[in-house]
Amino acid sequence: MADAASSGGIGAAKAQNASQIDPSVLTTAEASATLPQDLHDIEDDPDVDSALGADPESDTTSLASTILRHREEFGRTYHKFRGEDNPYWGPNDEQQNDQLDIGHHMFLLLLKNKLYLAPIDPESCRYVLDLGTGTGIWAIDFADAYPNADVTGVDLSPIQPSWLPPNCHFVIDDITKPWEEPENHFDFIHLRCLYGSVADWPGLYKQAFEHAAPGGWIQSMEIDIQFASDDGTLGPDHTMLQWSDVFFEAGQKMGKTFKVAHNTVAWVEDAGFQDIHSRWFKVPVGRWPKDKSMKELGMWNFHYCFEGCEGWALYLLTKVLGWSIDECRVFVAKFRNALKDNKTHAYYLV
Repeated sequence: MADAASSGGIGAAKAQNASQIDPSVLTTAEASATLPQDLHDIEDDPDVDSALGADPESDTTSLASTILRHREEFGRTYHKFRGEDNPYWGPNDEQQNDQLDIGHHMFLLLLKNKLYLAPIDPESCRYVLDLGTGTGIWAIDFADAYPNADVTGVDLSPIQPSWLPPNCHFVIDDITKPWEEPENHFDFIHLRCLYGSVADWPGLYKQAFEHAAPGGWIQSMEIDIQFASDDGTLGPDHTMLQWSDVFFEAGQKMGKTFKVAHNTVAWVEDAGFQDIHSRWFKVPVGRWPKDKSMKELGMWNFHYCFEGCEGWALYLLTKVLGWSIDECRVFVAKFRNALKDNKTHAYYLV
């Protein structure tokens, strides 16, 4: 059996017999690092491109032409994975990928520069799996930090860099389908921010349990996209609340819920994991917090939301909810203006 670090928010759980630990709740986050004065100060990774791996003959780096195809809509690029049997609503272009990497840095700040909270011994983790790896930045960082680990990242889109640590590789596949990886194999399974992309969450965690090694851990980190404030600055008609409601509606309509974070512990437990730990963090949006570390975290979250919101909205609002492209762009502009308003003391939970 496997253990789980599951976040309600952030959580972890184990795959072996162990007594369950009551989830602890954390309502504030501490972070450290230096925020650039300007977003352009964030260095781009020159190694990031749309190829996958250096060896075209390798099973893990050779991609069929059907997988490499993209589709273009709204001036953005989206993946086209084995036709349209399971389309993902987020773009896979450079603009959105930069936003994903901004998010990775934000989460490092949130976790005090840690890649994980699960109580694992990284030196003894032989096989590590990153589900929905995106640009692969978490998998690459883990592989760099722990060269004895064999790290596999799985995603629908081939957007990972070509130059990789020798112990890191990527597989282009759909994690919601039956996995080809061996069962009872992975010492640590990591997933983050997959809300709105999975139709059967219990089934996904069940597969993770089956493929976790005895005593292995899973860590799941999800955002509760419901914006909130503690001082009434987020009124009932506020654009940020409307934003949350629209995504909840879209998720319900397409059968892939955005209401993931609050259900994670139950799903992980039902899958068979034990020794479950759960933590909640408040993540501010913008520079409004007085605390220096929270202000820095909030600024990175501002960039994460500001740069990502158009890509989040375009497909869902037009293709799922039937909005016109003009209506969608107006709503995105309103949301961005709301993000800029430091009089609104908004946050969400992770």
